[in-house]
Amino acid sequence: MVQFLMNNFVCPKCQSKLYTLANGYKKCSSCQYKFSFNKYRQDLKIIESFASNINALECSKHLNLNYKTVLCKYQLFRQLIAAYLHNIYESSVWDNTSYEEFYYFTQRQKEKRKKSLYEAVNIIGFYSNGLVYTLLMPTLQKTNVEEEDKNFEKFLSWHKLQSKNAYATPLKVFWSYLEQNLKRYKGMKEENFFYYLKECEFKFNFLVNQQIEILKNLYFI
Repeated sequence: MVQFLMNNFVCPKCQSKLYTLANGYKKCSSCQYKFSFNKYRQDLKIIESFASNINALECSKHLNLNYKTVLCKYQLFRQLIAAYLHNIYESSVWDNTSYEEFYYFTQRQKEKRKKSLYEAVNIIGFYSNGLVYTLLMPTLQKTNVEEEDKNFEKFLSWHKLQSKNAYATPLKVFWSYLEQNLKRYKGMKEENFFYYLKECEFKFNFLVNQQIEILKNLYFI
């Protein structure tokens, strides 16, 4: 991708011809967009690393960049992705939509002898038009009656087990994909869970080359 741009020397926004300014920056002859080609090339490599599931530390070492610089880029990509997916969700045609609830436990929670669904992250997934969408829901609230809580948890556990064993749906495939991929983010802060969820949704829905093109448009344009 980077080599293509170098050889063709076109504007990343409108694909028009570029010329070089006195300070070394490039300027588009059509849309007047100005940018540093070296920085553009660097940012594009970071985007490609992100889409290829290369973590921020590995990316910083490979590109010889400051770790915090790359980490900030990754965090920005996740924010852009979340907004992008929200727009798709809002504009989708909900024909033949299916949905499922999912309760996510961290690896540490799974290792507990006793764990409660009230500790889990509550997610609703939708499948429509060949894409998976997720909504992060409030955690389950306990009632004042202990016996009711126990019975409710038993029902949810039974429902989840029956649903899991029923048949493979795109959403069930996604839940497995989500759990597997979130294992990579050890020590993830609770307030950042939403953005990692959206990253998984994005990478599940789109191929790597599609991810790169989408991120290019979100980040550069």
